[in-house]
Amino acid sequence: MPTTSISTDGVSPTLAELIGLRSLAQRRKGVRKGRFNLAGNAASSLRGRGMEYAESREYVAGDDVRHIDWRLTARSGRTHTKLFQAERERLTLLVADTSPLLYFGTRVRFKSVQAARAGAIAVWTAIREGDRVAALRGTHAEPPLSPAAGTRGALRVLDALVRWYTQAPADDLGLPAALESAGRLLRPGSRLVVLAEPRSVLQVEASRWSALAAHHEVVVLLLVDALEQSPPKARLPFASSAAGAGQRVEVDMTSPSHQQAWQQMFDAPLQQARQSLAQRGVHAVVLAAHDSSDAWLAGAHRSQSQVA
Repeated sequence: MPTTSISTDGVSPTLAELIGLRSLAQRRKGVRKGRFNLAGNAASSLRGRGMEYAESREYVAGDDVRHIDWRLTARSGRTHTKLFQAERERLTLLVADTSPLLYFGTRVRFKSVQAARAGAIAVWTAIREGDRVAALRGTHAEPPLSPAAGTRGALRVLDALVRWYTQAPADDLGLPAALESAGRLLRPGSRLVVLAEPRSVLQVEASRWSALAAHHEVVVLLLVDALEQSPPKARLPFASSAAGAGQRVEVDMTSPSHQQAWQQMFDAPLQQARQSLAQRGVHAVVLAAHDSSDAWLAGAHRSQSQVA
């Protein structure tokens, strides 16, 4: 799908590029409200006169007679009235994994740039649906961005994504620390969108994912590169800091042993992360660096259709 974003070198994201992705989020129409998608208002735990049925209780003076639950009234012999869940502004929290492994890419852009772009899609989608947006990463150097609504709230998050994904931070505490902070910000019914390297996901305790999924809509975007998933059967040259400045080493991918080692290094963690997240009620979408940055929304929608 063509984008309207401003072209970049694919190494560092720009604010103009992320703002330009707003048009992609606006094209996503007709996504149903529900679990594992990024559209629709959240149902509040507060009881009110909204549009979604919550429960029935005995009628008290002043209740709207139009909301009398006639079936329950007939069964119980006592007048009951229906209560409805009020819709409220939902929080969408973006958690950015800034592992050094993300600052790499061989086709179109770095995985870090794709993380920023996918995060921008999530932000613009949330704003379109009336959510407040917030963001954080695992570091003591910068506190989480507090929730805010509208374009102003979106721009604060986009600016942070540009800073976080321009260069790997020296003080990164990892995804476990970021999710620990996220747990203090989230409220039941919130959305949590995690931008992550597959190996970072495996550093998080399984119980943490289960707890998050029990109370929130959780989507994890697993960032990968084409070379990691399908290396050519050839001799691959790499620059090596271990071998000295300006030195190059080659990995012989025609060797079965090297192919197996490569698979254990890249594909095995991805598959393990996907399986672990699925077992804990977390929806994971694999997003390659060269994919359209909104492709993961279609994957989230398909998953919702399968479980509905």
